[in-house]
Amino acid sequence: MTKNIKKKSWMSWLVFLAGLEIIAISINFFYGPINIAAGGSTGISILVDAVWGINRSITVLIVNILMLILAAIFLGKKTTKNVVLGSLLLPILMEITPSFKITNNQLLAVIYGGALMGLGVSLLYRVNASSGGTTIPPMILKKYFYINPAIGLLAIDMIIIFLNIFVDGWSAFLLAALSQVVTAMTMNYAEAGFDRKYQVRVMSNEHFEELKTMLLDNYNGLTIYDVVGGYSDDDKKQLLLVVDTREYGPLINKIHEIDSDAFIITDTVARVHGGQWGL
Repeated sequence: MTKNIKKKSWMSWLVFLAGLEIIAISINFFYGPINIAAGGSTGISILVDAVWGINRSITVLIVNILMLILAAIFLGKKTTKNVVLGSLLLPILMEITPSFKITNNQLLAVIYGGALMGLGVSLLYRVNASSGGTTIPPMILKKYFYINPAIGLLAIDMIIIFLNIFVDGWSAFLLAALSQVVTAMTMNYAEAGFDRKYQVRVMSNEHFEELKTMLLDNYNGLTIYDVVGGYSDDDKKQLLLVVDTREYGPLINKIHEIDSDAFIITDTVARVHGGQWGL
């Protein structure tokens, strides 16, 4: 048991550091070289660098320290402790990570930068960590004014994104806004998984046993529910199973071969754990 705890601790540290480094790469390779501020303390640092030429890592460190002071005052020691390490390590990683322009295509830069940013933040969420910075004010707003943190963070990021107009024009603003969409999509898929599956529910009035036999012979994890028809008020049975996307088309064809009038409901599920699907 102790070995498992140590292994988990080491893995958490690796994921934590990987998440911070990926964020640093997204800034130093993609956002920073083209002066696109997509939100957060890193976005502020890009704007400051573009206007006054101050090192981005120094700006991030200053902003993060100020945010840590606010956290200590308004959120208490426990919350501050959870964000302090990420707040201080991110600017260090930004400083030691090389910074240069990967591509001259700004659209590609914000797409890749947004994807890396989303991946990095998602990795931090996986280990219950944070890079600090502008994630702290929304937590304060939630505590004292009951404002949803997601809304507070979005508002702060949009203010930073809007400032792109005054630094590099409307094109920079639109690119920064696009990068936020890419980041959000990446976080959604990184959290829920890319390998989506289908949950299929089947009901048949005349061919239930034939469908049940076919599904048992060809698929794993079949579940049978007792249901009641809302219109007929009759007792019925419903078949439920989960299949990969590549299996969905053939499954529907097999069902229709047995019962062309079968009632089928399909839902997309992000994750399935246990049984044949493992963890």
